[in-house]
Amino acid sequence: MTDTTFDTTTVTMTAEEMVALTKEHTFFSWSAQGAVNPIPMTRAKGVYFWDANGKRYFDLNSQLMCVNIGYGDERVIRAIQQQAETLAYAGPSMATQVRAELGRELASVTPDGLKKFFFVLGGAEANENAIRMARAVTGRQKIIARYRSYHGATAGAITLTGDQRRWANEPGIPGVIHIFDPYKYRSPLYREGDSDEVFVRKCLDQVEEVLMYEGPHTVAAIFIEPVTGTNGIIVPPDGYLQGLREICDRYGILLICDEVMTGLGRTGAWFAVDHWKVVPDIMTMAKGLTSAYLPLGAVAINRRVADYFENNVFYGGLTYSAHPMCLAAAVANLRVLKEDDLVGNSRRMGKVMGELLEDLKAEHPSVGDVRHIGLFGCIELVKNRKTKEPIAPYTGGGPEMTKLVAFLKEKGVYAFTWRNLLHTNPPLCVTEAELREVFEIINEALAIADEAVRD
Repeated sequence: MTDTTFDTTTVTMTAEEMVALTKEHTFFSWSAQGAVNPIPMTRAKGVYFWDANGKRYFDLNSQLMCVNIGYGDERVIRAIQQQAETLAYAGPSMATQVRAELGRELASVTPDGLKKFFFVLGGAEANENAIRMARAVTGRQKIIARYRSYHGATAGAITLTGDQRRWANEPGIPGVIHIFDPYKYRSPLYREGDSDEVFVRKCLDQVEEVLMYEGPHTVAAIFIEPVTGTNGIIVPPDGYLQGLREICDRYGILLICDEVMTGLGRTGAWFAVDHWKVVPDIMTMAKGLTSAYLPLGAVAINRRVADYFENNVFYGGLTYSAHPMCLAAAVANLRVLKEDDLVGNSRRMGKVMGELLEDLKAEHPSVGDVRHIGLFGCIELVKNRKTKEPIAPYTGGGPEMTKLVAFLKEKGVYAFTWRNLLHTNPPLCVTEAELREVFEIINEALAIADEAVRD
């Protein structure tokens, strides 16, 4: 019999050929196509990846905050291979063993009461379906989200998004209202010396004021990232999430938490809401659910939501919902997170990273603020600490940030920057030695930002 196996793993192109052909035939997201300059990535292991020229990069952002367990884990790879050999695809109406196993595994780590899951292919799809569910269950249309948020690029998710990525996609879906985040560093509600309790009360009072103008009886859900992600790793003060939960309960509003970035160990807990012992009505997840070995997202729902759909049709679905190979990756990924205690490692290494971030703040006048929880962190860069003038505009860009990224790339560090923010979100398997090594390079790079500081 003729061998019909196709080998797509052997690198036979030069770096230049890979980049040229990729740019010729593919369309890149969030980019002016003429400005695209991709790294020709060929292989990866642990916290590192290599380009086609053999250069090694430390992945300071886990790609898009998603490779939680690190690259190349053989346990996940074997699980995918075995599932492909057994059952590569089953339609979404089918029951499969891997679907049963993932439900059980996931229910063992989600907050109490969130034990039923709708499987999708990513975070944006999870958030779209959370919107749909909330409106159906409550019979209301309005959704309250926050300005410093990102929820995805599909129609509903980008409307929920508060940052400037929303602008080009407006008007979007109707009924979305934005409020401000508990962003102590820049909030006009915060006064120097205020306790967290005072600041939280002001933030929650502002939420209630918006509700009074909108009519609480018209609001289906308050939809938040428990810890703001790309827009600055804004960690809410204690009492804020608990206060939102109380407001939602009082007015019959659903609390929806987008844990696409924060979930599955990123913050040093299984889910960010666990830090505050708050249980949302709906929780979305993706990214770390499979550590991006294959695409998968999920919507976790509580009993109130699940019960509504016992006798009411859910008008939503996807051809690849509960795709067996993606589910197999998730089962294996969850087991790796447990077996290797990567949630605990995120918590332990998060303390180390926090100390390193605070050291940078003490040393560099360009560092206005650092924020971190687990292995979820960022450095906010400014031109003046007193005025807090950002080193780059709200819409992004700026020569200093461009130079900073180029320096890090040259030194073998792949970093994610957004406006005046440098993110530090390494894989959860990172060691203390690896952290210290990469932070030495970050320390060097910040000299570039210091040059922009004005007294």
